[in-house]
Amino acid sequence: MRTTITLNDNVYKALRIRAAESGETVSAVVEDAVKEQVLEDLDDLQTVKERENESAIDFKTFVKELKSDGLL
Repeated sequence: MRTTITLNDNVYKALRIRAAESGETVSAVVEDAVKEQVLEDLDDLQTVKERENESAIDFKTFVKELKSDGLL
């Protein structure tokens, strides 16, 4: 599929350099980066789903426990 994206000039320059150094096209470098991000997001979502039944603790209580355990 073909699409158009807008990038900061410096980001695009760095992207072109990265592509040239690796012998890849800019499109290939962008596609690889997007795939990696999507896979990471899917992994994060899976972790959230696996932990959805764990009990939650509010931040103040968490900090208090860390302090009482001598970790803070």
